[in-house]
Amino acid sequence: MPAYGNAEVARAVVELGAVPVFADLDIDSYCLDPAAVADVVTGRTVAVVAVNRFGRQADAGWIREVGQRHGLLVLVNDEPGARAEGVELRREQASYLDGRLRGVWTPTPAAGHTYEQYVVRVPGNGRPDRDAFARALRAKGVGCKVPVLAPVYRMPGLRRDVFLPQTERAVDETLALPVHPEMSRRELHKMVSACNALGGLQQPAF
Repeated sequence: MPAYGNAEVARAVVELGAVPVFADLDIDSYCLDPAAVADVVTGRTVAVVAVNRFGRQADAGWIREVGQRHGLLVLVNDEPGARAEGVELRREQASYLDGRLRGVWTPTPAAGHTYEQYVVRVPGNGRPDRDAFARALRAKGVGCKVPVLAPVYRMPGLRRDVFLPQTERAVDETLALPVHPEMSRRELHKMVSACNALGGLQQPAF
């Protein structure tokens, strides 16, 4: 299962008497990486739990292929709280932002993406630069938020001795910018101007 968000899913696994095993994510989708899933499957593995992330669909075809190869149950879930309304408008807003934002890495386009959250990556030196960028945007009235504060394997009751590099990178670099049906084009333009006025950030240090 993924360690990027959704601690409640891991806790549900524990309540069933099973042991969560975390696999790394695909940095473009923030969903489980099928190759990473294959790397952690053992003879004791019974299921794979994939979660669609930010409105982006997990690669269910490849994950199911891994599951079939190892005789595993495969569950693919939407994020709790995913919204069905306003999808086309969110897609229009995302397209507007994709074409105008500078200094951040915009979401990788994908068929079926509903943009429950519009999540960018702030390049530079990870969390310090991302947090500074977020503070500067909030000072300009942009209500951005960090979507995932820590990997699930660092949370109380779910701690594991594991380090997943792409999960850690996503936790340190991602920032959710607001998109919702009530946003006006003027508000979107204000957000773009606030982001771009920061002048972009230094190149990644890795």
